Amino acid sequence: MIDIIIVISFSYIFGSIPFGLILTKIFVNLDIRKIGSGNIGATNVLRSGNKLLAAITLLLDVLKGYVPVIISLKYFPELTQLSCIITFLGHVFPIWLKFKGGKGVATYLGILFAISLELSFLFIFTWLVVTLIFKYSSLSSMFSSLTVFIVFFVKDTALKNINPSHIISEDIKLLLFIFFILIIYTHRKNISNLKNKTEQKIKI
Repeated sequence: MIDIIIVISFSYIFGSIPFGLILTKIFVNLDIRKIGSGNIGATNVLRSGNKLLAAITLLLDVLKGYVPVIISLKYFPELTQLSCIITFLGHVFPIWLKFKGGKGVATYLGILFAISLELSFLFIFTWLVVTLIFKYSSLSSMFSSLTVFIVFFVKDTALKNINPSHIISEDIKLLLFIFFILIIYTHRKNISNLKNKTEQKIKI
């Protein structure tokens, strides 16, 4: 029980650090929640006009997903999935901001880096391709998270058919599916905007 409390605590604290809000407040004296989409993530920081701050926010948001999961893998391996989910929820529902956080995409990418380099690079590649074509960060994020889940599911199933002794990673499949649902949830307003053709495009 104490291990669960420890993992939940450090995962949530790491995940809930609002780097986008902190950096824009310090360096450009802006409340990122009052511009663009009002989101605290890197995409909205980019809308502030400061590409360097956006890049730093992206890096730090990825790291805050990576670090707690790596710690869990090393010291609490049986609670790694729990750490992944709580870290993500920390970003989406930070207590410091009255539980109004970001979309969780960069944090999800950091979690992917911790559990699979292959999946993380697949996410990045898919995100870049979709973004270059459609210019919508939200669409890219949702499609990329779906792609990661489908590719892992197909690969794992194919390996099982080829080699019956292959161990199916049910926990990872469930985890990736949960993240896909969570990312759809955090982008529910963006989905409505896409339908109404009012979604903001990003400038690359």
